[in-house]
Formats: sequence, structure tokens, C-alpha cells
Amino acid sequence: MGKCMIIGCGGVASVAIHKCCQNSEVFEGIMIASRTKSKCDALRDKLQPTTKTVIETAKVNADNVDELIELINAYKPDVVLNLALPYQDLTIMDACLATKTNYVDTANYEPLDTAKFEYKWQWAYREKFKQAGITALLGSGFDPGVTGVFSAYAMKHEFDEINYIDILDCNGGDHGYPFATNFNPEINIREVSAKGSYIENGKWVETEPMEIKRVYNFKGVGEKDMYLLHHEELESLALNIKGIKRIRFFMTFGQSYLTHLKCLENVGMTSIEPIMYEGKEIVPLQFLKAVLPDPATLGARTVGKTNIGCIFRGKKDGKDKNYYLYNICDHQECYREVGSQAVSYTTGVPAMIGAMMIMTGTWNKAGVYNIEEFDPDPFMQALNKWGLPWEEDFNPVLVD
Repeated sequence: MGKCMIIGCGGVASVAIHKCCQNSEVFEGIMIASRTKSKCDALRDKLQPTTKTVIETAKVNADNVDELIELINAYKPDVVLNLALPYQDLTIMDACLATKTNYVDTANYEPLDTAKFEYKWQWAYREKFKQAGITALLGSGFDPGVTGVFSAYAMKHEFDEINYIDILDCNGGDHGYPFATNFNPEINIREVSAKGSYIENGKWVETEPMEIKRVYNFKGVGEKDMYLLHHEELESLALNIKGIKRIRFFMTFGQSYLTHLKCLENVGMTSIEPIMYEGKEIVPLQFLKAVLPDPATLGARTVGKTNIGCIFRGKKDGKDKNYYLYNICDHQECYREVGSQAVSYTTGVPAMIGAMMIMTGTWNKAGVYNIEEFDPDPFMQALNKWGLPWEEDFNPVLVD
């Protein structure tokens, strides 16, 4: 069917690349491009004997638009799948515009210096992408990503209007370390230490970090403490889903993780303000990232399951209705299949599916769109086929 250029070679990229190789009918060719070419080469050497997909590799600095343009022009992919860092979204979008190439990512742009992630920077590209006749699909991970597809599916099949959405992200995995993060420590810690917020009646309501806590009993995992966080998909779902009065995002954390994080915060290790150390400027959070276990190495030691989904409350035929859509994923099964834990798996699989939707023309409209703005049905079918089957509950326990 076509060729896909994948930028990045971390945990999520590795899963997406494995999945592209399993799906060689669609992905005839992929190019893995990253700052560290040796990582790309190692993955190619491991996977090429197992797949018909032709794998190429390249070195690229995703902060450099000219380098990206040169590589895209040389390879001529049908779509660029951005699995680099959120700080690099705009340079990659610029390169896609210049070469008239479709674009897919899993996380919205975040300026390095403010730790504030929102969609306005990427939404500003809408007219340019439309004029170029290409598609930018934003947020094709799990949350954002599958949570948006779940919302669009609920809207299409189960409701006339959705008034309340609670997104619940539970990781019941245990990696055995006193403290480690399941994905990029820099992004993870920035997310958790930021103020929480949710949308109510069209306005953002801000909370102190970890101020709002609930306990929920997750199927496949059990009872967990979860905390309200700011999360990017709230912003787009509040605009795109009809009837929204309130939308919140909760993530589970164990007490040990929070205690370690508080301690690191108290001594300044989570700061993104540069400090001078032995005549050199360093960012404490980046230094902390360097000493923590690499999330890509956690797969072999992580046991347990994730459970991520959305509880919807709204109206159907004039009656109140509740509906819960979720996926349960097993860390060890993911590791056996693709060599990574479930947090990378749940993001990497939807990244491949999003790229597939664009490459096959299943989703085809020029401009910049969030994932819930497309027909959810083919994506929902693909989730069942490619390793993230979903479950429904028509009488869920609600979050107060």
C-alpha cells in the first residue's frame, strides 16, 4: 500500500515499528529515523528477517526542519509518524508542509521552557494543511487517541448527547524498582507535578497538583488510588463531542511513587529551570532523567495489567444513560509479543493504526484534525485485530 517514515526509536516507536512489520500488507516500507542511528539499525536487524516490510534507517535531528525536509524528499513516504518528543511536533509539521506529506503524532506540542501542553500551536496549522491538501492527525496514542475514538464511537452508537466524560487511566503494573517512570521521565514528571485541571461548562477549572483523589475498583487490576490531572484530550473533546458539561482525567499512582516524587520535588530535582553546575548549565529534571531507569528497559520486569477507558454519562432517546468503554492490557503478554511493557504498547499500537487509517485513505480529509473528528468504526475494528480489544459496561460504577 505504501511507505511510512517513523521519527523516533524509543519504547513507543519500537512497538509501532513491530506492529507495522506485522501489517506488511499496508506498510510495504518503513524508514526508522532518529538521532541515534545505531538504535534504528539494531531494530531493523532484529525485525527484517521476520517481515515483508522493507525497513530502512536514517540519522535525523528532529529539531532541524531542513534535515527533515531533505530526508522526507529522499524517502518520499505517504505519511510521517512522529514518535519523537512533543517539543518536536512543530518542526516535523513544518517539514511535512514543505514536502506535502501527511502527518500523524501521539502527543500535542509542548514548549520546552513552559511545560504547558495545549493544542493552539498545532491548530494554527489548519489552513496551511488544508491548502496543501494533506492531513495532520493529532493524538493517535491511547490517551489522547483511543480515548477520543471511544468518545466518537459512544457518540455515534450509544448517545444522542454526552454530558459527562471521566477518562480513567490505571496502570496496575509493578516493575520492582523503588521509583521509575513508565514513559519518558521528563514528560511524565512534568505532567504529574503540574496543576490539575478539568473542563466544566466550557471553562477550565484549575486544581492544585494531586489535590483531587478518588478510589476506583478496576476490572483486571483491583482497587486503586487515582488523581485528577490536566490532560490534553480534554481540550479537543470538549469542543468536538456534543453536549459536554464536564470532562475529567484521572490517573492511578501508588503511594511509594508519590512519596518519592514529593521528595525529589522538595529538593529541586524536578525543576525545569537551568542551574549552573561546575561551570556548566544543566536542567535538574533532565539530569534526573539520566539517572532513572530507562522506561524501555522496564518491560522484562513489569508484571500486572493496565486498564484505560472512558465512562460516559448522557442521554439516549430522552433517557439518562451510562456507558463505560475500556481496554485491559497485560504487561507480560506485551513483552512476550514485542519486547515492551503495556504503557508503550497501548500507545504504539494506536500510532500504527492511525498511520494505517491515513495511508489507506480510510480517513481522508485535508487539514489538521483531532482523532475524534473521524469515523471511529474502522479504528475500533483495528483495535480488536491488532492487540487492544475493547470491553463495554452498560452499568458502570460512576466516579463522584
